[in-house]
Amino acid sequence: MNVQRSFASEDTGVLYLVATPIGNLDDITVRCLETLRSVDVIACEDTRQTRKLLNHFQIEKRTVSYHEHNKEASGSGLLQWLAEGKKIALVSDAGLPAISDPGAELVRDATEAGYPVIPVPGANAALTALIASGLPTERFVFCGFMGRENKERREELERLKRYQETLIFYEAPHRIEKTLAAIRDAWGNRRAVLARELTKRYEEFVRGTLDELIAWLQEGETRGEFCLIVEGYTGPLEDEADEALWWTALSVVEHVDHYCTQGMTKKEAIKQTADDRDVAKRDIYNEYHRHAEEE
Repeated sequence: MNVQRSFASEDTGVLYLVATPIGNLDDITVRCLETLRSVDVIACEDTRQTRKLLNHFQIEKRTVSYHEHNKEASGSGLLQWLAEGKKIALVSDAGLPAISDPGAELVRDATEAGYPVIPVPGANAALTALIASGLPTERFVFCGFMGRENKERREELERLKRYQETLIFYEAPHRIEKTLAAIRDAWGNRRAVLARELTKRYEEFVRGTLDELIAWLQEGETRGEFCLIVEGYTGPLEDEADEALWWTALSVVEHVDHYCTQGMTKKEAIKQTADDRDVAKRDIYNEYHRHAEEE
């Protein structure tokens, strides 16, 4: 067990997790600035990006690089400085460190070694987008960046499919349209919101259905990092065992036709049948069309 009394002693090394602006430089808090001025060194995701922030607020402080590709080597050096009693601020390029950014490993190692880890909160893109989305905020799940490989993405979407909570994703501009299409195929045409350029002059929220968001992206440019907010599952909550039994007496053709009579397109019905039976969609497609040709 580890009990941390953050401000009980000043005679030990301390790791501060300092929030930085997500867009507008005025997002930064007075306490964040005071912390950056008081520490011995600032560990940065990108020293060039952090230097712009420090220069803007006239803060002269040593910076070192700590990012995804050097976190093991750099992390051991930071732990050594903590052992020497130094005060270290960890920052990411924007928002809170350790959220879809390096830092979680350093926090783990610092706490295991007994050093205080003190959060200095501020702006966060996920919550900023959520509260202005117009979607439910009572319960939500932060999903971060989705897997890049198709198989990994499909598995993740299947796992999240029946979450009733509002779902929050981050996505890069060159992948956002593909990600929206994958969510639409897996979950249907839910309500969703795209937020970009948060707290900057050209801040933009696009609210609608997934189909509408995809159409909007196809009409314009996809610049800036995106925060995607998607409505949670609103369908009936049936017992999974009972749900699995209803179709067992049906052939593949009858199973697909059942969904078609409920208003699904043939493509949607084949996909849902494949999901029900836990088989590849192409197997259902081939089976369905083989019988259609025989008839």
